[in-house]
Amino acid sequence: MQTLVEKASVLIEALPYIQRFRNDIVVVKFGGSSMEERAGVEAILKDVAFMACVGLRPVVVHGGGKAISARMKEAGIKSGFVKGLRVTDAASMDVVEQVLNREVNPMLVKALQANGCKARGIYGEDILEVVKHTEKDPDTGELLDWGYVGDVTDVDIEPILAFSNSHIVPIITPLGWGPDNKLYNINADDAASAIAVALKARKIVFMSDVPGLLRDPKDPKSLISTLSARDIDELIARKVIDGGMIPKVQGAVRALRSGVRKVHFVHAALPHSLLLELFTDQGVGTEIVE
Repeated sequence: MQTLVEKASVLIEALPYIQRFRNDIVVVKFGGSSMEERAGVEAILKDVAFMACVGLRPVVVHGGGKAISARMKEAGIKSGFVKGLRVTDAASMDVVEQVLNREVNPMLVKALQANGCKARGIYGEDILEVVKHTEKDPDTGELLDWGYVGDVTDVDIEPILAFSNSHIVPIITPLGWGPDNKLYNINADDAASAIAVALKARKIVFMSDVPGLLRDPKDPKSLISTLSARDIDELIARKVIDGGMIPKVQGAVRALRSGVRKVHFVHAALPHSLLLELFTDQGVGTEIVE
């Protein structure tokens, strides 16, 4: 009986959050290591199905980095990275499109449907316009070139809303068309942020391979539960936020300043971390607020 009471208490704790977020769009981004095991993917999608069932309107944006790297290795194509972004030449782009649109996306749609949730895939190039991504090397001043890698300039939200308004979860690939009528690869975090801003989403949740933002990267108990966007620059200067987390967090701040109310970073490997972060008082990851 005690176990049953505890289960009821969990549902009661979730109730005000369900009521507060009902009918709100929540963008969920996952990829990378969180997609290495089928069981982990299915656990995340089960949480997404729960969100949809209780009245939220989840929109999923996914990557596929590990699968892309494996396929490129099989094809004998060298996979290079500059500042954490994959350098994508024409041959690589063919592999990226095949893996994301033809393999990973249909797999996620079927897995979500298996949880009793309506879902449809959207090819990113059908809704995302981009320009070629370039940066100047801060040390040499030379222009860095990633090939067919793009930055989002426009999002056509009508197809997303058409599905979402019909209680169908859109699952979107991070690809876009450039002004040269060629296909470009997009960093999935950036694609998710751009989509969340365009949709005026209530929240965006990044599923990652770390518990959240840590004051001490070596100590998982040093999790920062809530963080103001005003404190980000100081934490970067102190190297509390470092490496690959810097562009993720900076993207989160841009999303907040463009209308998204909260950004969450949660550990994809923790069972039901998505639900625990959204529907419990304490949460399990890091939330960033304006």
